[in-house]
Amino acid sequence: MMGVLGFGGFFFRAADPDGLAAWYRDHLGVGNGCAAEGAGDPQPWSWSVTAGPVVFQPFQAASDYFPADKQFMLNLRVAGLDALIAKLRNAGVAVETRAEWDTPEVGRFARIHDPEGHAIELWEPPAAA
Repeated sequence: MMGVLGFGGFFFRAADPDGLAAWYRDHLGVGNGCAAEGAGDPQPWSWSVTAGPVVFQPFQAASDYFPADKQFMLNLRVAGLDALIAKLRNAGVAVETRAEWDTPEVGRFARIHDPEGHAIELWEPPAAA
């Protein structure tokens, strides 16, 4: 039996760690001290999330699915994608959507970039039947 229970953290370098942490917290509700709706009370040292699927997928080094100068793309599972897109656009965050990204079987997607240029894919899975 494997001892892994789930995704425990995401650690990366940033030119301005405090500023980037504030951007994620303010625009996406992500990071230490944040809690997704229904995930319990916020904790100062962690981000509380709801259970659900996590995709763990290496890409070819030459992939053009996200910027070639970045080693990762963050995918965040969301609810209410349209409302989140509106909130982000109102805050001046550029949001990209493409019809070919969306499928009834997998869900809907939007793409943004954080202030340091990291791609963030927003994924709204299809509603449970």
